[in-house]
Amino acid sequence: MGDQPRSDFIIDVLTREFGELMAVDPSAFRRKFRKMASSPFAFYRGSASLFYADMAGAYADDSFLDARTSRVWIHGDLHAENFGTYMNSSGQLVFNVNDFDEAYVGPFLWDLKRLCASVALIGYSKALSDEVITGLVTTFAGAYLTELRAIARGGDDAIGSITLDNATGVLRRVLQEARLNTRVALLAGQTTIDDYERRFSLGDGVYEVDEATVAAVTEAFHRYLGTLPSKGDGVSTTIKDIKLRKGVGIGSAGLPSYNLLLEGHTQALENDVIIYMKQAQVPAVARWIDDERVRGYFRHQGHRTAESQRALQAHADPWLGFTELDGVGQLVAEVSPYANDLDWSDVNEPEQLTAVLADLGRAVARMHSVADDESSHDLVDFSTEEAIVAAVESDEAGFVRLLVDFAHAYGDQAREDHQDFVDLFRNGRLPGLE
Repeated sequence: MGDQPRSDFIIDVLTREFGELMAVDPSAFRRKFRKMASSPFAFYRGSASLFYADMAGAYADDSFLDARTSRVWIHGDLHAENFGTYMNSSGQLVFNVNDFDEAYVGPFLWDLKRLCASVALIGYSKALSDEVITGLVTTFAGAYLTELRAIARGGDDAIGSITLDNATGVLRRVLQEARLNTRVALLAGQTTIDDYERRFSLGDGVYEVDEATVAAVTEAFHRYLGTLPSKGDGVSTTIKDIKLRKGVGIGSAGLPSYNLLLEGHTQALENDVIIYMKQAQVPAVARWIDDERVRGYFRHQGHRTAESQRALQAHADPWLGFTELDGVGQLVAEVSPYANDLDWSDVNEPEQLTAVLADLGRAVARMHSVADDESSHDLVDFSTEEAIVAAVESDEAGFVRLLVDFAHAYGDQAREDHQDFVDLFRNGRLPGLE
């Protein structure tokens, strides 16, 4: 950043990251930026590009990084609100990391630092002391290392996936609530039945598509079927309806997404399935990693996102795949009725937060460990858990201290950046939003 004012640096980073999409749909970014303006955490969620510009610049640090630990498959946007439930391919409800849109191969510490800074922001918003925040980050780091070591030793002592069989406290409740969800309720919220057939309901953010678009999306859907591990076995190929969705999520501003309603495994209407096909984007972290082997591994961003999720998520969504639409990479997956995010407004006392952070540490360790030489891809061809444990083993206290110090420092930075961002936005200094 040099002598450049921080506010100008924020403008430069956000313009470089979002400029092309802002030009296409400025109103979508006005909505996105208003959401980001609402709180320091919301700003942090939506500004991964700024975080990684700092990781490669003002906050660059190669501690505990070597040739292997610098090229681990990482989540890419590992903040505290990117955790929740999903139904895995074995029919088991799991609590773990979700939303792999930003996943890539890079330094494992960037994942941990991004999460720990988000913990500091959440702690501050709950008026917790710096001492309590230090304890939460220390708990996360300790649980991460304990689980990673257990996996490296063969897994006998590892806790493994967080499921109804072993979850306690807050996370058990999140899983139990997800278990109450039903496909019928999901369909009732997004569709209507007219003349004995189900169709998508039109409403806020849901739009009709013309015949040419229907044909193009249908063709892309049939290409997607060939990317499924089972090559589409058991997956319905009957499309009942297609609609355009806009405004889906704080990170998807300006990106088109199509919802497809499919005939279920029987003709009963309650078995219908909703999948989405959304344009994938270049992950923010990729702009700061110069590794041609990684870049050249992926056909397009849809392929990258799907492969990353398969690599990082044990027993991933059986509907997960990819395709191209109008030459642009797309991610395809189910709109699952069993997704239930962790609501941090329900977790307030230090004892509750400590238990949750311990579970998150184990979940992140498992995520980092599955995407290595024992998985189905060959991009990361070594044992990540062994590499990370070896890098940290000689100075575990220094590793924990590094994460604690970073959490406090970057939490302060994010709060200052949020205020700068709000002033820039309300005073019309962010270009391309007219």
